[in-house]
Amino acid sequence: MKDNIYIIGAATTPFRKWPEKSVKMLATEVVSDALRDAGLEADRIEAAWFSNTRQPMLEGQNTIRGQIALGAAGLPSVPIFNIENACASGSSAVFNAANHIRAGQADITMAVGVEKMYFTDRREKMFAAFMGGTDIEIVDETAERMSAIGRDIIPESADNSAERSFFMDVYAAMARQHMKTFGTTQEHLAAAAAKAHFHSTLNPKSQYRQDMSVEEVLADKQIVWPFTRAMCAPISDGGAAVILARGSALTDDQKKRAVEIKGVGIASAQKREMTDYAQHAGRRAATIAYAQAGVDPADIDVVELHDASAFAEIQQIENLQLCPMGEGGAFTASGATKLGGSVVVNPCGGLMSKGHPVGATGIAQLEELVLQLRGEAGARQVEGARLGVAENGGGFLHVEEGVTVVTVLSR
Repeated sequence: MKDNIYIIGAATTPFRKWPEKSVKMLATEVVSDALRDAGLEADRIEAAWFSNTRQPMLEGQNTIRGQIALGAAGLPSVPIFNIENACASGSSAVFNAANHIRAGQADITMAVGVEKMYFTDRREKMFAAFMGGTDIEIVDETAERMSAIGRDIIPESADNSAERSFFMDVYAAMARQHMKTFGTTQEHLAAAAAKAHFHSTLNPKSQYRQDMSVEEVLADKQIVWPFTRAMCAPISDGGAAVILARGSALTDDQKKRAVEIKGVGIASAQKREMTDYAQHAGRRAATIAYAQAGVDPADIDVVELHDASAFAEIQQIENLQLCPMGEGGAFTASGATKLGGSVVVNPCGGLMSKGHPVGATGIAQLEELVLQLRGEAGARQVEGARLGVAENGGGFLHVEEGVTVVTVLSR
């Protein structure tokens, strides 16, 4: 245990639309809760990483976001580093906080992600902010290219007029290609969403807590074919934090609840054919993480993955090698990823139901895995969970996420 790195404290705020709460308020709440969970005072933190993507665009606050937010939260004098890496910002912050310890620069560090995405008076800016997650010089070309994918299978009755982020069009295009290549169906997508909505009923911090059947998901408002509203992550506000420590710095009480970071794989987008699924960034990152951790996908008990859309879940369970390529839809519909199944995916409700405050998401995924591996997840506890994996991807470049981070945790 001496030389390994552990998560010894973890917390999230409830994910909601919080018009009355500021980034400072959310940061203060989650930092305090994570310190309490670790049994530490703030002066034990030697360095911190702050994950946020929206403050510059929506509030005009940039360059020293972390120093401002974490200073207000009681960490004014430690080295603070600002991390922005699309939807993978949170897991990237944890990666850097762990490496700081690994490099011998500290014994205890902290990663905090906070995002405010919802502003009642800035709706146009809220949606425009998503466009920065791709190459802005070719954004129109990218949108046109993606909208053409699988256009021939879109029903004539489809209504694609709903307000939505650019990324729902991207995910929809990838879903249609998967449908054409492997026979994935809209019902498969609905099964992933229905499972997420059921899991969210067991998580009091989820933004949505309404159980939905496959039929109810399919009957929901159409966003862009093949997605209905229930298949898409909402706009969310919230915060998450984890505290990391070198094994030799742990107290006896902390050792009892510590969760080890076994491996981390990171891959960036590359130019390839969309149908060359074996080279997807998520699959490449997972392969790296598994090799570092010395684990086999068959041994995984619980997974938190980036289901910003229902298709993203199907795609990523294939990339994580939980099932054969092309069989993610059928695997999900079989119930294998639901509580009680062979490998439980997103027991917290995932992005589709728990919510998706971008800078906090990756850290919140790890917080859920920490609870699961400690046996502290309550009604959504995965029985006997010992090995957990988080996949957190963001942005869009070429034909895939701009960056994907896969993290393996164990007890």
